[in-house]
Amino acid sequence: MAGERLTPAGLRQALGPGILLAGAAIGGSHLVASTQAGARYGLGLVGLVLLANLFKYPFLLVGSRFTAATGLSLLEGYRRQRGWYLPVYLLITFTTGVANIAAVTAVTGSLATSFLPGAPNLLAVGLLGVCLLLLLLGHYRSLDRLSKLIVAVLVISTVLATGAMLVQGPVADDPQWFSPSPWTLASLPFLVALMGWMPCPLDLAAWSSLWIYARQEDSGHRGSLAEVEADFNLGYLVTVVMAVLFLLLGAWVMHGTGDSFSPAGAAFSQQLIGLYTASLGGWAYPLIAAAAFTTMFSTSITCLDGYPRAASAGVRLLRGFAGPAVHDRRDHQLWMLLHFALAGAVLGLWPGSMGTLVQLAMVVSFVTTPVLAWMNLRVIQGRQVAPADRLGPGLLAVARLGLVVLSVFVVLFALTLRGG
Repeated sequence: MAGERLTPAGLRQALGPGILLAGAAIGGSHLVASTQAGARYGLGLVGLVLLANLFKYPFLLVGSRFTAATGLSLLEGYRRQRGWYLPVYLLITFTTGVANIAAVTAVTGSLATSFLPGAPNLLAVGLLGVCLLLLLLGHYRSLDRLSKLIVAVLVISTVLATGAMLVQGPVADDPQWFSPSPWTLASLPFLVALMGWMPCPLDLAAWSSLWIYARQEDSGHRGSLAEVEADFNLGYLVTVVMAVLFLLLGAWVMHGTGDSFSPAGAAFSQQLIGLYTASLGGWAYPLIAAAAFTTMFSTSITCLDGYPRAASAGVRLLRGFAGPAVHDRRDHQLWMLLHFALAGAVLGLWPGSMGTLVQLAMVVSFVTTPVLAWMNLRVIQGRQVAPADRLGPGLLAVARLGLVVLSVFVVLFALTLRGG
Protein backbone atom coordinates (compact mmCIF):
# COMPACT_ATOMS: atom_id res chain seq x y z
CA MET A 1 0.00 0.00 0.00
CA ALA A 2 2.94 2.34 0.50
CA GLY A 3 3.39 2.75 -3.25
CA GLU A 4 -0.14 3.93 -4.06
CA ARG A 5 -0.33 7.30 -5.80
CA LEU A 6 -2.03 10.36 -4.41
CA THR A 7 -4.68 11.95 -6.63
CA PRO A 8 -6.65 15.18 -6.04
CA ALA A 9 -9.96 13.34 -6.37
CA GLY A 10 -8.93 10.68 -3.88
CA LEU A 11 -7.65 13.26 -1.40
CA ARG A 12 -10.91 15.19 -1.64
CA GLN A 13 -12.88 12.05 -0.82
CA ALA A 14 -10.57 11.08 2.07
CA LEU A 15 -10.24 14.62 3.46
CA GLY A 16 -11.79 14.96 6.89
CA PRO A 17 -10.19 13.09 9.81
CA GLY A 18 -7.01 15.19 9.61
CA ILE A 19 -9.03 18.41 9.63
CA LEU A 20 -11.04 17.12 12.58
CA LEU A 21 -7.77 16.48 14.41
CA ALA A 22 -6.76 20.08 13.69
CA GLY A 23 -10.13 21.29 14.95
CA ALA A 24 -9.61 19.37 18.18
CA ALA A 25 -6.02 20.57 18.59
CA ILE A 26 -6.50 24.28 17.85
CA GLY A 27 -8.24 24.88 21.13
CA GLY A 28 -6.83 24.68 24.61
CA SER A 29 -3.26 24.09 23.49
CA HIS A 30 -3.32 27.03 21.08
CA LEU A 31 -5.79 29.65 22.26
CA VAL A 32 -4.81 29.12 25.90
CA ALA A 33 -1.36 27.56 26.26
CA SER A 34 0.44 29.10 23.25
CA THR A 35 -0.74 32.63 23.96
CA GLN A 36 0.21 32.25 27.63
CA ALA A 37 3.65 30.97 26.60
CA GLY A 38 4.23 34.07 24.48
CA ALA A 39 2.87 36.41 27.15
CA ARG A 40 5.03 34.91 29.92
CA TYR A 41 8.27 34.10 28.13
CA GLY A 42 8.24 36.03 24.86
CA LEU A 43 9.92 33.95 22.17
CA GLY A 44 11.69 31.70 24.67
CA LEU A 45 9.35 28.74 24.10
CA VAL A 46 9.08 28.76 20.30
CA GLY A 47 11.61 25.92 20.15
CA LEU A 48 9.76 23.84 22.74
CA VAL A 49 6.45 24.29 20.92
CA LEU A 50 8.02 23.13 17.65
CA LEU A 51 9.78 20.20 19.35
CA ALA A 52 6.58 19.10 21.08
CA ASN A 53 4.82 19.03 17.71
CA LEU A 54 7.74 17.17 16.12
CA PHE A 55 8.07 14.57 18.87
CA LYS A 56 4.35 13.80 18.94
CA TYR A 57 4.00 13.66 15.15
CA PRO A 58 4.98 9.99 14.64
CA PHE A 59 2.75 8.80 17.49
CA LEU A 60 -0.29 10.71 16.24
CA LEU A 61 0.40 9.62 12.65
CA VAL A 62 0.12 5.99 13.77
CA GLY A 63 -3.66 6.28 14.12
CA SER A 64 -4.09 7.15 10.44
CA ARG A 65 -1.30 4.99 9.00
CA PHE A 66 -2.25 1.83 10.88
CA THR A 67 -5.89 1.97 9.79
CA ALA A 68 -5.05 2.82 6.17
CA ALA A 69 -2.48 0.03 6.01
CA THR A 70 -4.42 -2.72 7.77
CA GLY A 71 -8.11 -1.78 7.61
CA LEU A 72 -8.26 -2.13 11.40
CA SER A 73 -8.77 0.56 13.99
CA LEU A 74 -5.84 1.47 16.20
CA LEU A 75 -7.84 0.17 19.18
CA GLU A 76 -8.03 -3.23 17.52
CA GLY A 77 -4.31 -2.96 16.91
CA TYR A 78 -3.83 -2.48 20.66
CA ARG A 79 -5.89 -5.57 21.44
CA ARG A 80 -4.03 -7.76 18.95
CA GLN A 81 -0.56 -6.51 19.88
CA ARG A 82 -0.78 -7.09 23.64
CA GLY A 83 -3.75 -8.07 25.75
CA TRP A 84 -3.24 -5.25 28.24
CA TYR A 85 -2.83 -2.39 25.71
CA LEU A 86 -6.55 -1.83 25.13
CA PRO A 87 -7.54 -1.82 28.85
CA VAL A 88 -4.74 0.66 29.55
CA TYR A 89 -5.96 2.93 26.74
CA LEU A 90 -9.52 2.74 28.01
CA LEU A 91 -8.38 3.55 31.55
CA ILE A 92 -6.54 6.63 30.26
CA THR A 93 -9.43 7.83 28.13
CA PHE A 94 -11.94 7.25 30.94
CA THR A 95 -9.68 9.20 33.31
CA THR A 96 -8.99 12.16 31.02
CA GLY A 97 -12.09 12.31 28.84
CA VAL A 98 -14.53 14.04 31.14
CA ALA A 99 -11.87 16.45 32.46
CA ASN A 100 -10.77 17.47 28.96
CA ILE A 101 -14.33 17.90 27.69
CA ALA A 102 -15.14 20.04 30.71
CA ALA A 103 -11.91 22.05 30.32
CA VAL A 104 -12.35 22.99 26.66
CA THR A 105 -16.06 23.69 27.14
CA ALA A 106 -15.21 25.93 30.11
CA VAL A 107 -13.03 28.04 27.80
CA THR A 108 -15.87 28.10 25.26
CA GLY A 109 -18.30 29.31 27.92
CA SER A 110 -15.88 32.04 28.97
CA LEU A 111 -15.55 33.25 25.38
CA ALA A 112 -19.33 33.22 25.03
CA THR A 113 -19.61 35.92 27.72
CA SER A 114 -18.43 38.37 25.04
CA PHE A 115 -21.88 38.30 23.41
CA LEU A 116 -24.18 36.27 25.68
CA PRO A 117 -25.42 37.07 29.20
CA GLY A 118 -24.86 34.62 32.02
CA ALA A 119 -22.14 32.99 34.10
CA PRO A 120 -19.36 31.25 32.13
CA ASN A 121 -19.99 27.83 33.71
CA LEU A 122 -23.71 27.94 32.97
CA LEU A 123 -23.04 29.05 29.40
CA ALA A 124 -20.58 26.18 29.08
CA VAL A 125 -23.20 23.65 30.17
CA GLY A 126 -25.69 25.09 27.69
CA LEU A 127 -23.16 25.02 24.85
CA LEU A 128 -22.24 21.45 25.69
CA GLY A 129 -25.93 20.63 25.30
CA VAL A 130 -25.92 22.27 21.85
CA CYS A 131 -22.91 20.14 20.88
CA LEU A 132 -24.77 17.03 22.02
CA LEU A 133 -27.83 17.86 19.94
CA LEU A 134 -25.77 18.54 16.82
CA LEU A 135 -24.00 15.20 17.16
CA LEU A 136 -27.15 13.22 17.92
CA LEU A 137 -29.01 14.74 14.98
CA GLY A 138 -26.26 15.30 12.40
CA HIS A 139 -23.81 12.50 13.27
CA TYR A 140 -20.36 12.47 11.63
CA ARG A 141 -21.36 14.53 8.61
CA SER A 142 -22.28 17.60 10.64
CA LEU A 143 -19.06 17.28 12.64
CA ASP A 144 -16.97 17.00 9.47
CA ARG A 145 -18.49 19.95 7.64
CA LEU A 146 -18.61 22.25 10.65
CA SER A 147 -14.97 21.61 11.53
CA LYS A 148 -13.75 22.29 7.98
CA LEU A 149 -15.57 25.63 7.92
CA ILE A 150 -14.36 26.72 11.35
CA VAL A 151 -10.74 25.76 10.75
CA ALA A 152 -10.72 27.69 7.47
CA VAL A 153 -12.19 30.82 9.10
CA LEU A 154 -9.77 30.63 12.03
CA VAL A 155 -6.68 30.22 9.86
CA ILE A 156 -7.61 33.26 7.75
CA SER A 157 -8.44 35.48 10.73
CA THR A 158 -5.32 34.46 12.67
CA VAL A 159 -2.97 35.03 9.74
CA LEU A 160 -4.49 38.49 9.18
CA ALA A 161 -4.28 39.39 12.87
CA THR A 162 -0.69 38.21 13.21
CA GLY A 163 0.38 39.98 10.04
CA ALA A 164 -1.14 43.27 11.21
CA MET A 165 0.46 42.85 14.62
CA LEU A 166 3.94 42.23 13.20
CA VAL A 167 3.65 45.35 11.05
CA GLN A 168 2.67 47.52 14.02
CA GLY A 169 5.35 46.12 16.31
CA PRO A 170 5.20 44.93 19.96
CA VAL A 171 3.11 46.76 22.54
CA ALA A 172 5.95 46.88 25.11
CA ASP A 173 8.72 49.41 24.52
CA ASP A 174 11.46 46.94 25.45
CA PRO A 175 9.94 43.43 25.42
CA GLN A 176 13.24 41.52 25.93
CA TRP A 177 12.07 38.54 23.92
CA PHE A 178 14.03 35.85 25.79
CA SER A 179 13.54 37.05 29.36
CA PRO A 180 12.61 35.66 31.82
CA SER A 181 14.07 32.22 31.18
CA PRO A 182 11.50 29.42 31.12
CA TRP A 183 14.17 26.84 31.97
CA THR A 184 13.72 26.83 35.74
CA LEU A 185 12.15 24.35 38.15
CA ALA A 186 9.50 26.94 38.97
CA SER A 187 8.45 26.99 35.31
CA LEU A 188 8.31 23.21 34.97
CA PRO A 189 4.57 22.81 35.76
CA PHE A 190 3.73 25.26 32.98
CA LEU A 191 6.10 23.54 30.54
CA VAL A 192 4.52 20.16 31.34
CA ALA A 193 1.04 21.62 30.83
CA LEU A 194 2.12 23.17 27.53
CA MET A 195 3.54 19.89 26.24
CA GLY A 196 0.54 17.94 27.52
CA TRP A 197 -1.82 19.57 25.05
CA MET A 198 0.65 20.56 22.33
CA PRO A 199 -0.68 19.94 19.79
CA CYS A 200 -3.09 17.52 21.48
CA PRO A 201 -3.10 14.47 23.79
CA LEU A 202 -1.86 11.25 22.18
CA ASP A 203 -5.14 9.42 22.78
CA LEU A 204 -6.47 11.41 19.82
CA ALA A 205 -4.53 9.08 17.52
CA ALA A 206 -7.26 6.52 18.09
CA TRP A 207 -9.89 9.13 17.20
CA SER A 208 -8.27 9.66 13.80
CA SER A 209 -8.39 5.93 13.25
CA LEU A 210 -12.10 5.72 14.06
CA TRP A 211 -12.92 8.88 12.07
CA ILE A 212 -11.42 7.17 9.01
CA TYR A 213 -14.12 4.52 9.36
CA ALA A 214 -16.77 7.24 9.67
CA ARG A 215 -15.42 9.12 6.66
CA GLN A 216 -15.41 5.95 4.57
CA GLU A 217 -19.02 5.26 5.55
CA ASP A 218 -20.03 8.85 4.75
CA SER A 219 -18.21 9.15 1.40
CA GLY A 220 -18.30 5.54 0.22
CA HIS A 221 -14.57 5.78 -0.52
CA ARG A 222 -11.82 3.87 1.24
CA GLY A 223 -8.79 6.13 1.26
CA SER A 224 -5.40 4.80 0.24
CA LEU A 225 -2.44 5.12 2.57
CA ALA A 226 -1.18 8.10 0.55
CA GLU A 227 -4.57 9.86 0.71
CA VAL A 228 -5.09 9.24 4.41
CA GLU A 229 -1.60 10.46 5.30
CA ALA A 230 -1.96 13.55 3.10
CA ASP A 231 -5.16 14.41 4.96
CA PHE A 232 -3.39 13.90 8.30
CA ASN A 233 -0.34 15.93 7.27
CA LEU A 234 -2.46 18.83 6.06
CA GLY A 235 -4.31 19.01 9.35
CA TYR A 236 -1.09 18.64 11.34
CA LEU A 237 0.66 21.40 9.39
CA VAL A 238 -2.22 23.72 10.22
CA THR A 239 -1.90 22.95 13.93
CA VAL A 240 1.86 23.66 13.94
CA VAL A 241 1.53 26.97 12.11
CA MET A 242 -1.33 28.10 14.32
CA ALA A 243 0.59 27.20 17.50
CA VAL A 244 3.43 29.51 16.46
CA LEU A 245 1.06 32.31 15.41
CA PHE A 246 -0.78 32.25 18.73
CA LEU A 247 2.53 32.33 20.59
CA LEU A 248 3.55 35.40 18.56
CA LEU A 249 0.24 37.07 19.38
CA GLY A 250 0.81 36.54 23.08
CA ALA A 251 4.41 37.76 22.89
CA TRP A 252 3.82 40.87 20.78
CA VAL A 253 0.72 42.10 22.61
CA MET A 254 1.35 41.14 26.25
CA HIS A 255 5.00 40.19 26.91
CA GLY A 256 6.93 42.90 28.70
CA THR A 257 3.84 44.98 29.49
CA GLY A 258 3.49 43.76 33.07
CA ASP A 259 0.08 42.26 32.30
CA SER A 260 -0.75 38.59 32.69
CA PHE A 261 -3.69 36.36 31.92
CA SER A 262 -6.41 36.22 34.53
CA PRO A 263 -7.48 32.76 35.84
CA ALA A 264 -11.09 34.04 35.89
CA GLY A 265 -13.01 32.83 32.85
CA ALA A 266 -14.76 36.02 31.74
CA ALA A 267 -11.67 38.19 32.24
CA PHE A 268 -9.52 35.66 30.39
CA SER A 269 -11.83 35.67 27.39
CA GLN A 270 -11.69 39.45 27.13
CA GLN A 271 -7.89 39.41 27.30
CA LEU A 272 -7.72 36.70 24.64
CA ILE A 273 -9.94 38.61 22.24
CA GLY A 274 -7.93 41.73 23.03
CA LEU A 275 -4.87 40.06 21.50
CA TYR A 276 -6.59 40.28 18.14
CA THR A 277 -8.33 43.62 18.46
CA ALA A 278 -5.12 45.27 19.67
CA SER A 279 -3.55 44.45 16.32
CA LEU A 280 -6.56 44.86 14.02
CA GLY A 281 -8.46 47.65 15.79
CA GLY A 282 -11.70 47.91 17.74
CA TRP A 283 -13.83 47.46 14.63
CA ALA A 284 -12.77 43.79 14.53
CA TYR A 285 -14.00 42.94 18.05
CA PRO A 286 -17.28 41.20 16.99
CA LEU A 287 -15.54 39.27 14.23
CA ILE A 288 -12.68 38.13 16.44
CA ALA A 289 -14.96 37.29 19.36
CA ALA A 290 -17.00 35.06 17.05
CA ALA A 291 -13.87 33.45 15.55
CA ALA A 292 -12.34 32.66 18.95
CA PHE A 293 -15.64 31.31 20.22
CA THR A 294 -16.25 29.09 17.20
CA THR A 295 -12.70 27.74 17.51
CA MET A 296 -13.31 26.48 21.02
CA PHE A 297 -16.82 25.37 20.09
CA SER A 298 -15.26 23.21 17.38
CA THR A 299 -12.88 21.70 19.93
CA SER A 300 -15.75 21.07 22.34
CA ILE A 301 -17.92 19.28 19.80
CA THR A 302 -14.94 17.28 18.52
CA CYS A 303 -14.04 16.12 22.03
CA LEU A 304 -17.67 15.24 22.80
CA ASP A 305 -17.62 13.03 19.71
CA GLY A 306 -14.09 11.63 20.08
CA TYR A 307 -13.93 10.47 23.69
CA PRO A 308 -17.28 8.62 23.57
CA ARG A 309 -16.44 7.20 20.13
CA ALA A 310 -13.21 5.71 21.47
CA ALA A 311 -14.88 4.44 24.64
CA SER A 312 -17.71 2.81 22.69
CA ALA A 313 -15.37 1.17 20.16
CA GLY A 314 -12.99 -0.05 22.87
CA VAL A 315 -15.74 -1.68 24.92
CA ARG A 316 -17.21 -3.28 21.79
CA LEU A 317 -13.78 -4.75 21.00
CA LEU A 318 -13.71 -6.30 24.45
CA ARG A 319 -17.15 -7.75 23.70
CA GLY A 320 -15.83 -9.51 20.57
CA PHE A 321 -16.65 -7.08 17.72
CA ALA A 322 -13.99 -6.34 15.07
CA GLY A 323 -13.26 -4.11 12.07
CA PRO A 324 -15.79 -1.36 11.23
CA ALA A 325 -18.32 -3.17 13.46
CA VAL A 326 -16.56 -1.66 16.49
CA HIS A 327 -18.60 1.46 15.73
CA ASP A 328 -22.26 1.27 16.60
CA ARG A 329 -24.28 4.47 16.42
CA ARG A 330 -26.53 3.63 19.34
CA ASP A 331 -23.62 2.69 21.61
CA HIS A 332 -21.79 5.85 20.59
CA GLN A 333 -24.82 7.97 21.46
CA LEU A 334 -25.15 6.34 24.89
CA TRP A 335 -21.51 7.07 25.65
CA MET A 336 -22.00 10.66 24.49
CA LEU A 337 -24.91 11.06 26.90
CA LEU A 338 -22.78 9.69 29.73
CA HIS A 339 -19.85 12.02 28.98
CA PHE A 340 -22.24 14.95 28.62
CA ALA A 341 -23.79 14.24 32.02
CA LEU A 342 -20.45 13.89 33.81
CA ALA A 343 -18.79 16.89 32.13
CA GLY A 344 -21.90 18.97 32.73
CA ALA A 345 -21.77 18.07 36.41
CA VAL A 346 -18.12 19.13 36.60
CA LEU A 347 -18.88 22.44 34.91
CA GLY A 348 -21.86 23.14 37.12
CA LEU A 349 -20.26 22.16 40.44
CA TRP A 350 -16.53 22.90 39.92
CA PRO A 351 -15.48 25.18 42.79
CA GLY A 352 -12.19 26.42 41.33
CA SER A 353 -11.28 28.66 38.44
CA MET A 354 -11.31 27.84 34.75
CA GLY A 355 -7.52 28.17 34.68
CA THR A 356 -7.13 25.44 37.29
CA LEU A 357 -9.39 23.08 35.33
CA VAL A 358 -7.45 23.63 32.10
CA GLN A 359 -4.13 23.16 33.88
CA LEU A 360 -5.31 19.89 35.46
CA ALA A 361 -6.50 18.48 32.13
CA MET A 362 -3.21 19.37 30.41
CA VAL A 363 -1.07 17.80 33.15
CA VAL A 364 -3.08 14.55 33.19
CA SER A 365 -2.75 14.34 29.40
CA PHE A 366 1.01 14.86 29.59
CA VAL A 367 1.86 12.31 32.27
CA THR A 368 0.11 9.57 30.26
CA THR A 369 1.92 10.52 27.05
CA PRO A 370 4.92 8.13 27.31
CA VAL A 371 2.64 5.13 27.85
CA LEU A 372 0.53 5.87 24.77
CA ALA A 373 3.62 6.75 22.75
CA TRP A 374 5.18 3.36 23.56
CA MET A 375 1.98 1.50 22.70
CA ASN A 376 1.57 3.31 19.36
CA LEU A 377 5.18 2.66 18.41
CA ARG A 378 4.91 -1.03 19.22
CA VAL A 379 1.73 -1.39 17.19
CA ILE A 380 2.95 0.35 14.02
CA GLN A 381 6.30 -1.50 14.10
CA GLY A 382 4.72 -4.83 15.01
CA ARG A 383 3.73 -7.96 13.14
CA GLN A 384 0.32 -6.58 12.12
CA VAL A 385 1.84 -4.03 9.72
CA ALA A 386 3.72 -4.89 6.54
CA PRO A 387 7.39 -3.76 6.69
CA ALA A 388 6.83 -1.25 3.86
CA ASP A 389 4.06 0.47 5.85
CA ARG A 390 5.96 0.81 9.13
CA LEU A 391 7.78 3.97 10.19
CA GLY A 392 10.90 4.57 8.14
CA PRO A 393 14.34 5.17 9.67
CA GLY A 394 13.85 8.95 9.95
CA LEU A 395 10.44 8.85 11.62
CA LEU A 396 11.51 5.96 13.81
CA ALA A 397 14.50 7.96 15.07
CA VAL A 398 12.25 10.94 15.84
CA ALA A 399 9.80 8.67 17.65
CA ARG A 400 12.49 7.06 19.81
CA LEU A 401 14.05 10.41 20.70
CA GLY A 402 10.62 11.85 21.42
CA LEU A 403 9.77 8.95 23.69
CA VAL A 404 12.96 9.55 25.69
CA VAL A 405 12.42 13.32 25.96
CA LEU A 406 8.76 13.05 26.93
CA SER A 407 9.58 10.40 29.55
CA VAL A 408 12.35 12.55 31.04
CA PHE A 409 9.97 15.48 31.37
CA VAL A 410 7.44 13.31 33.18
CA VAL A 411 10.11 12.06 35.61
CA LEU A 412 11.33 15.61 36.29
CA PHE A 413 7.77 16.73 36.91
CA ALA A 414 7.17 13.85 39.34
CA LEU A 415 10.40 14.67 41.21
CA THR A 416 9.37 18.31 41.43
CA LEU A 417 6.00 17.37 42.93
CA ARG A 418 7.71 15.05 45.41
CA GLY A 419 10.21 17.71 46.36
CA GLY A 420 7.45 20.32 46.79
